[in-house]
Amino acid sequence: MERWTDRRKYPRISNEQMISFAHVDTRDRLAVSKNVSPGGIRFEAIGCELSLGDVLRVTFNVGDHTLVAVGKVAWATDVDPITMDVGLEFIDIDPLALRLIEEAANEHAA
Repeated sequence: MERWTDRRKYPRISNEQMISFAHVDTRDRLAVSKNVSPGGIRFEAIGCELSLGDVLRVTFNVGDHTLVAVGKVAWATDVDPITMDVGLEFIDIDPLALRLIEEAANEHAA
């Protein structure tokens, strides 16, 4: 039987850390990331409403590097009345940032 992780398009890097996110051109909010991959980032947001397709700017760390990317909400699930689990698909990310994520994912998979 194939495991879920075997079917994923990109390997995930577990990285529970504080990140910031915002709708483009609005004030940053804080969240906790769960994992990141070359395709996007998963995080938990508290006290906000996010909808499928919302475009967000997210700032997070991979190793010693602070990265900024823009993505769209691919999925969002209520964890409890004030917390959402969010999957953000990258739509605009610097090639250097993408390379750093890919390198970290390859190291994590090895």
